[in-house]
Amino acid sequence: MESAIFKKPVTGRVWVGKNGLDGDGQADTKNHGGPEKAIFAYPSEHYGYFHDEFDLTAMKAGGMGENLTLANMLEDEVCIGDIYEIGEVVIQVSQPRQPCWKPARRFRRKDLSLLIQDSGKTGWYFRVLKEGYISDGQKPKLVDRPAPEWTIENCNHVMHVDRENKEKAAALAACEWLAISWKNTLNKRVGVGVQSSTDKRLYGDDD
Repeated sequence: MESAIFKKPVTGRVWVGKNGLDGDGQADTKNHGGPEKAIFAYPSEHYGYFHDEFDLTAMKAGGMGENLTLANMLEDEVCIGDIYEIGEVVIQVSQPRQPCWKPARRFRRKDLSLLIQDSGKTGWYFRVLKEGYISDGQKPKLVDRPAPEWTIENCNHVMHVDRENKEKAAALAACEWLAISWKNTLNKRVGVGVQSSTDKRLYGDDD
């Protein structure tokens, strides 16, 4: 497969622009990357979960394809619209990650992307508000939280679990800081009741 999910550790300073980190890339630019998904962050604690629950011991930091592996930041506390400073950079949480089939293909377990989604251990994306350099080992500093009700956990619940709840879908879609793609999906649910199939995203085009 062609993918940019195979990340390697980087030391020293890295430039962060509006579309992501210098040296990073996306094979599928239709569904990955861009200003709303400039940086993908994933909690380091989750790797132990997948080791213990599913014996996926090959999964290590960077295994989900994240740009930032973060400690002490989880989906039940990180919120849409959160603004963080890290190094010279200012970033803002834009949406949860919706896992595609590539982690499943990488680790040779067909249902892995569904397990990631159902567990809620998805990670999330940042948009870049201020460009600059970051370095390994720097810790994000929270400077603003405009929508504390919309944790990544709550967003995942609305999108993937409570799918028939149009009231909650409308409320989340109205969140000013939510990524446009998520707004569009939720507004389709509210307006015409469209529920998009997730099979292609989770499993790919073939067996």
